[in-house]
This record gives sequence, structure tokens and C-alpha cells, in this order.
Amino acid sequence: MAEHVRIMLSEEEVNQKIQQIAKQISEDYAGKQVHLVCVLKGGVFFMCELAKRITVPVSMDFMCVSSYGSETKSSGVVKIVKDLDEPLDNKDVLIVEDIIDSGRTLSYLIEMLKKRGPESIRVCTLLDKPERRVVDVNVDYTCFEIPDEFVIGYGLDYDQRYRNLPYIGVVEFD
Repeated sequence: MAEHVRIMLSEEEVNQKIQQIAKQISEDYAGKQVHLVCVLKGGVFFMCELAKRITVPVSMDFMCVSSYGSETKSSGVVKIVKDLDEPLDNKDVLIVEDIIDSGRTLSYLIEMLKKRGPESIRVCTLLDKPERRVVDVNVDYTCFEIPDEFVIGYGLDYDQRYRNLPYIGVVEFD
């Protein structure tokens, strides 16, 4: 089975939207420091670009949570692969995700992090697939709502490939 990539969102569109979201985050966190929690691996590209554009003080930490494996659909089983290095006590936390679809992983993550004593928790995602939602989650900042297609690029992968594409594409199989 052959595969090819169709561009869904160009590099320019993605960069422009990240700039807009960073401006809104900077306004919302004025006078505060925002602690970005990146959900690896896919979120790292987005978080780095977002952090560069946020004008308030930023700190960051990383966690790796898996629910896919090498499949194209979420398994629904959440596994913490790497936990945070720093405590969240009294921090204004912004979870940075590459994509939200079913909401299972994010819901689990939010509930787990709430128990660690942050001042606040908000969510920022590059991509949102609301039609795939099976668990209701509040997403504070969304760059793009997209249809139910399997997307890659800008940190998103298919079996660990395509993360380095500077745009959002769709993997299509012949």
C-alpha cells in the first residue's frame, strides 16, 4: 500500500495562527509567568514556536503520554512514558498539545495535573478534531479545527515519520 501526503495547512498559515494565539496568551497572562507543559513528542515543535512568540515570562517542562503506538487511531489506553521534572505548585500551567481528538488522553492528563497544586490549568492545541470527541474537554486556545483526517507534519507523525514537515498534511493511502 503506497502513501502520499496532501497539504492541509501551509507553513505560512500555521505560523500566522501561532502568532495570533501567542498574542492572546500573552494578553491573558499579563503580569504572570506561564508554565508550558509540552506533551511529547508531537507537541515539541508547536511549543517551541509558541514559546518564542509569547511575551510574558515562560518556563517549560515536558511529559510523554501515549495512546497511539503505531496506529492511526487512539487506543484509549493512556500510558505515562515520561513524567514532569518540576512540581506544579502555584504555577499557571498551560498544557501544549499538538492535536486533540477523542479527548481521552487530555482529560486524563488534566485530572492528574490538577492534583499537583497548580494555580491554574489551561489547554492550548495546534489542532482540534471536535467531531472525534468522546470525552468532553475544555480547550482554551485552538489554532485550527480540522476534519477527521489523519494528519502529519509540524511534530505530528505516522509511525515516527513526517514530524519534520513544516506544514500540516494528510497521509493518504492508495
